[in-house]
Amino acid sequence: MKDLIARRAAQIEASGIRRIFDLAATLKDPINLSIGQPDFDVPDPVKDAAVAAIKGGFNRYTPSGGIPELRARVLAKYEADHGVKMEDCFVASGVSGALTLALLALVNPGDEVLVPDPYFVSYTHLTTMCGGVPVYYDTYPDFRVDAAKVEALVTPKTKLILAMSPGNPTGACMDEDSKKALADLARRKGLALVSDEIYELFTYGPRGRSLASYYPEGSVVLGGLSKTAAMTGWRVGWALGARHLIDAMLKLQQFTFVCAPSFAQKAALAAFDADLSAAVPAYEAKRDRMLEGLRAAGYEAVTPGGAFYLFVKTPAKYAHGTAFVEEAVRRELLLVPGGVFSRRDTHFRISYAAPDERLARALEIFKALAR
Repeated sequence: MKDLIARRAAQIEASGIRRIFDLAATLKDPINLSIGQPDFDVPDPVKDAAVAAIKGGFNRYTPSGGIPELRARVLAKYEADHGVKMEDCFVASGVSGALTLALLALVNPGDEVLVPDPYFVSYTHLTTMCGGVPVYYDTYPDFRVDAAKVEALVTPKTKLILAMSPGNPTGACMDEDSKKALADLARRKGLALVSDEIYELFTYGPRGRSLASYYPEGSVVLGGLSKTAAMTGWRVGWALGARHLIDAMLKLQQFTFVCAPSFAQKAALAAFDADLSAAVPAYEAKRDRMLEGLRAAGYEAVTPGGAFYLFVKTPAKYAHGTAFVEEAVRRELLLVPGGVFSRRDTHFRISYAAPDERLARALEIFKALAR
């Protein structure tokens, strides 16, 4: 019966992150630093808005593009934050849903998609699922995007550039010069630019402008509330861009996701007004404590400018990142090997979105693993 499975599904492996997540369920009390979701809860006003929507009967389909007041709020916030008025936007079922629709709308079979390495796990698989060919622009060792290196990979088959700032798994943030250079490259070459900005709030220095704001006519910018308001399971994201790009994505949404969850869209309006200011310094402090402890134990790691991840170089005594993670799991510390996010398996990813007590316990295990 295996012959019944389409090639697009057969060639995609299950997420390495999900395998770690499943393993966690078999352990009694693991220290789980593998999953990228905040350890704080959805703010109470957001929960209240969701409950009120459900009890008030707001449980049916919404327009495919989302409720008008949320779309207007997304557009207004982007303009206020970045000084550029995007032509249109729509509400998607999470940023993953928006990314899927962007690639479906833009990529023809055989088109090349420029993907950063390391990359978010979905980038390469969704590109392949759409019939595209991932071409990787290397960002090692400091995880900075060099537009000149990206340009060297452009061919007549290149269709779009994928970028993410702050990044997953590295936490790296693009500086303004890098954003301008990448946007200029896309404009000169007539390429689409898809900018994944789901971690925008979690930036530990000046936030700067959105990458897409330097190339609004050819960009799709993706954002959402999964990380910002801890609404990972509520599936509310959005896409902004030129009207013809948004129209193409929205047409596909009508026949796939249909619409984002109705009650969650109402709650998202409340999330825009929630005070989340304490989250960023709290996570910056977690980052600093983890970096200090890891470096004291002999680990090498680039200081991330955002998100809540550390992408740490595997100690030389281990053959690769997977071997290190396997040993860590034996000690009930759950991590993700770097090979899940990269063509290399030289690093491992830590999510420090965890209670301080668990991070302290994890550092003790890291010390033992280094010894």
